[in-house]
Amino acid sequence: MTEGRRVLVLGANGFIGSHLAAALSREGWSVRAGARRPAEAARRAPAFDWVSADFARLTTVEAWAPLLDGVDAVINCVGVLQDGAGDSTRLAHVDGPRALIAACERAGVRRLIHISAVGADDAAGTAYARTKAETERLVEGSALDWLILRPSLVVDRTAFGGTGLIRALAAFPLFSPVVGGDQIFRPIALGELGAAVIAALKPDAPNRETFDMPGPEAVTMVETVRLYRGWLGLAPAPVLRVPRMLAAPALVIGDLLGRLGWSSPIRTTAIRQMDHDVSGRDSGWVERLGVQASGFSRFLAETPASVQDVWHARLWFVRPVSILTLGLFWLITGLISFGPGWNDALAVLHEGGLGRWAVPIAWWGALLDVVLGLALFVRPWTARVAVIMFLSTIGYLIAGTLSLPHYWVDPLGPWLKVLPMMALCLFVAATDARR
Repeated sequence: MTEGRRVLVLGANGFIGSHLAAALSREGWSVRAGARRPAEAARRAPAFDWVSADFARLTTVEAWAPLLDGVDAVINCVGVLQDGAGDSTRLAHVDGPRALIAACERAGVRRLIHISAVGADDAAGTAYARTKAETERLVEGSALDWLILRPSLVVDRTAFGGTGLIRALAAFPLFSPVVGGDQIFRPIALGELGAAVIAALKPDAPNRETFDMPGPEAVTMVETVRLYRGWLGLAPAPVLRVPRMLAAPALVIGDLLGRLGWSSPIRTTAIRQMDHDVSGRDSGWVERLGVQASGFSRFLAETPASVQDVWHARLWFVRPVSILTLGLFWLITGLISFGPGWNDALAVLHEGGLGRWAVPIAWWGALLDVVLGLALFVRPWTARVAVIMFLSTIGYLIAGTLSLPHYWVDPLGPWLKVLPMMALCLFVAATDARR
């Protein structure tokens, strides 16, 4: 019986952590859920005991003590793909876990389940893999009753990160582009990973062992994309293998965006990890943990896609293009007003009867365009800036209609043309959620 027992799930707002917390709760565990931003996460799962668990701050035994009070077991799901704005592989995979392990030993919390990943080896040559491997060595060297689980590609009805990208490639119009294509996945269903964690918390569970967790069906990257395309109900399309040299600029851009806070699976670490190992070795985890594992094709067949899945896959690439287009529209409009279009802007304002107010209105209006255009690219501000753009445009249209109503029927449509831009503002704001 687990009734009344408490488990601390770290990374409980993530793709894997949120589902593991839910699975443990269904099994009767009292869940203390750790996240960097617990207030937002608590709105989604108010039944959990949410606590702030930022590994950048939890680097001492004393800092961990309140989180471990009354806890019987810890599930660590924290991981970051690459260093960037707010993300540090060293903090997430080494400094934080080192303090956590020491704090568990001091507090008498014996059971630690560490969720690692296939390919978390020094030989992969990435900071992600090196620090992940160091985490595993820290766990293995501890006095705890530990278990390390290293799943292959984790799939679920929901999608995030790599699985979101694969679905987007599958839904790409006319063809599906992939880099490489021969990488071997052995996908494991997220529900089966949850069942393994629950089994790992039983008294007779394996102890002080490391399990690679590949699924029973091996599929190449090309086959994965084709299977997902069929799952989405889309007509078959050819898979285009993109040469790595042509894909290199996209990876560089992905790395740069990651450092600016726009995390993306299109990064050099992701491709290097896929080339190294995303399959894993057979470790007997199914038999040892008593879990029923199904293949990827069966998982898709038993998890029908919905229209929401199709929308998400199709809009995955549309959203960044929309943000870039919208931001550049405002930025370039402002720069043109300050530069070659200055006299024309003043002429229009004088035509509207604004007289001596024409210069300050033109100057402040152009500045607003430039500031909002740049601010849209700041990751935490994007949705709010898009809403401000929408509201600012309403004010712009009201003022324009009062002073220059005939522009509504102008052949070039200066008023009508901003309406699609307003719809784009709403789209960007409405699709801001990442989890």
